[in-house]
Amino acid sequence: MQQWIRFYFQLPVLIRLLSIALVTMLFFGMAIHLIEPKNFPTFFDGVWWAFVTGATVGYGDYVPLSVGGRIIAIMLILTGGGLITFYMVTLSSATVKHEKDLSKGKVRFKGNSHIVLLGWNERTRQLIDMMRKDDIEDKIVLIDETMNQLYEKLSNVHFVKGDPTSEEILDKANVCGARMAVVTANPSKKEQQSDQAVIHQLVALKGHHPNLFIIAEVLTERQKINAERAGANTVIRSNDFMSSLFYHELYRKDPLQPFQLFLNLLTARQFHEEKVSSSLAGVSMIKVLEHYLAQGSQVIGVKTGDTISFNIDTHTTLTEDDYLVLFTPFRE
Repeated sequence: MQQWIRFYFQLPVLIRLLSIALVTMLFFGMAIHLIEPKNFPTFFDGVWWAFVTGATVGYGDYVPLSVGGRIIAIMLILTGGGLITFYMVTLSSATVKHEKDLSKGKVRFKGNSHIVLLGWNERTRQLIDMMRKDDIEDKIVLIDETMNQLYEKLSNVHFVKGDPTSEEILDKANVCGARMAVVTANPSKKEQQSDQAVIHQLVALKGHHPNLFIIAEVLTERQKINAERAGANTVIRSNDFMSSLFYHELYRKDPLQPFQLFLNLLTARQFHEEKVSSSLAGVSMIKVLEHYLAQGSQVIGVKTGDTISFNIDTHTTLTEDDYLVLFTPFRE
């Protein structure tokens, strides 16, 4: 008996309230059926009357006529009505609390094959905006310890507040079920401190999910090798990237703006690697270029072994061991 009582009090409060309400309605339905079998010919008729009366709906299709039946009705009104009202109030407050906990990052994510983003900043915000713009429906779990709550209404983003190196937080984000993760540098920290934080997060992610594919951002060149050793599959050096764009912007010799051009290209198109098919092997490069242009793609390089060449000679021919580096329409 004590085991059942302990099990009952371990159930969620809504389940307990619902079970009490159900048992109460069944009891009064059986009681009115036994006391007035003519007015309530079946057990279901009694239960129907109990629910209608307890919920204060009062259809009047079944009415107790005897003194005993009316006493049962009074007891039902005193107990059942308040019980159902309390259940509805509890359900409403639980819904409001759950919504607040969601926005404050307190709720565990229960999905799988999602993308984990570590750190809320302008880069992650733009990444989410680009995914929404292109109708990419991947679920995103955002882990951040600086925000008190996620103020933006993002239906595909689940916020988890906490330290991304904590096992508890990684478990709450269900990192073991994630498809990939993106670790961004913290712009509010010094470069060295930011890179060290990224490496600590990489170690925590790989320790929690050894096979997780991770893209990491570092700010300094000397930390790239450490990020790779920590388990990053792809390391992006954002400072080097931005410095190159600044250089091209400073020394451009025509009105074309390299930064805006590159941004537009990356927004509209994507890089793609494709093995040379047997139909294109031995064919001149000019025919290969025409073949992919007809499909809306552009050949920007040829990969032979581990070497990539961006100097395309229209007179050369390809083999089936070669790969083409293409620039294709996004999500083609």
